[in-house]
Amino acid sequence: MEQILIVEDEPKIADLLQKYLQNANYQTHWLNSGLGVGEWVRKEQPQLILLDLMLPGKDGLEVCKEIRQFSRLPIIMLTARVEEIDRLLGLELGADDYICKPFSPREVVARVKAVLRRLQAFTAHESDGVTLSASLLELDRDRLLVKAEQGEITLTLVEFELLATLRQHPGRIFGRDQLMTKVYTDNRIVSDRTIDSHIKKLRKKLAEILPDQELIHSVYSVGYKFEP
Repeated sequence: MEQILIVEDEPKIADLLQKYLQNANYQTHWLNSGLGVGEWVRKEQPQLILLDLMLPGKDGLEVCKEIRQFSRLPIIMLTARVEEIDRLLGLELGADDYICKPFSPREVVARVKAVLRRLQAFTAHESDGVTLSASLLELDRDRLLVKAEQGEITLTLVEFELLATLRQHPGRIFGRDQLMTKVYTDNRIVSDRTIDSHIKKLRKKLAEILPDQELIHSVYSVGYKFEP
């Protein structure tokens, strides 16, 4: 049974989330503080974390950064602070998704299922080998890892899916709507800026291992393409 860690300081919200997730056949564990989350994750290795932004002891931003130092497990941020959305969308923290409070617990369960489906799709894809070779990059689906001659980087699920989609069709222009369909398989409504923010972060990471190459190009008013 897949285990979901809930890090939330409001008992009523945590209890509600646990009930809905357990009804959806997930095992749950609840922590009410940001302190000790990293240690618990290292020991128990859950499949996904629902992480509140505002926490006592250590806030969700710091917890997310800490976890990303040693794990790529999916993290969904819970936030009531609308002004933080741009930071979350920019994936400066490495979060895979976010949900605004107040939220429907059914929506949370649907988001959890969608993120875990994406992860399962990555591990099941290319069953004859997890590594896709290319002249410049190697994509390791199991570890969400991208390798080049000058080093390697780790990506979030969304970043990896964007890169894999663009890279499979060099030179082809993908509109933002097309990329949204590829990345968000649960058919949620997201803005164009969401894709732009993911691409911005992806480009920044790729520049770390290929500083002299611009791989993802913007096509004005249309979308993006992968072209070394």
